[in-house]
Amino acid sequence: MNNRIVLLLAASALASCASHNAPENERAGVGSAATTAERREMVHAAPSSAATIDGYKRDLALHISQASSGKVYDGRPQALLRSVVVLKYVIDANGNLVRSEIHRSNRDRVTESTALATLKTAAPFPRPAPHLLRHGRLEVLETWLFNNDGRFQLRTIAQPQMDQ
Repeated sequence: MNNRIVLLLAASALASCASHNAPENERAGVGSAATTAERREMVHAAPSSAATIDGYKRDLALHISQASSGKVYDGRPQALLRSVVVLKYVIDANGNLVRSEIHRSNRDRVTESTALATLKTAAPFPRPAPHLLRHGRLEVLETWLFNNDGRFQLRTIAQPQMDQ
């Protein structure tokens, strides 16, 4: 099964579980701020099941993409991207975002701001496995691939770019 199908199946399963377990007033959209806070707390409390850094990085990419689903595009990245932004960020043992910075960019301020904002919006993250930490923290590099319309994919979970 290709990665895209697996991703869609996992997202569908998570969405149906969240909807099924949510009280009726939350499913109807009442108290949506509390629902968001509760979901963040559930993610914050749950450890990642990833045993490797690559597995955890994939979990993070899925988490960030889901938190900013309206800004993420489906399909393969276009051949000539508008912008590529690499962020370096640090997560502590509890999944909190400690710091983030632009590691590499083509100086497109709009896409840099979008990358930083989507990272901050997605925090807190699932807790990393203790053996992945160094001095209680984990440093991650992730690449945001921006199409001309300003939407992005994360390189960790993106399909290969189009040829032309």
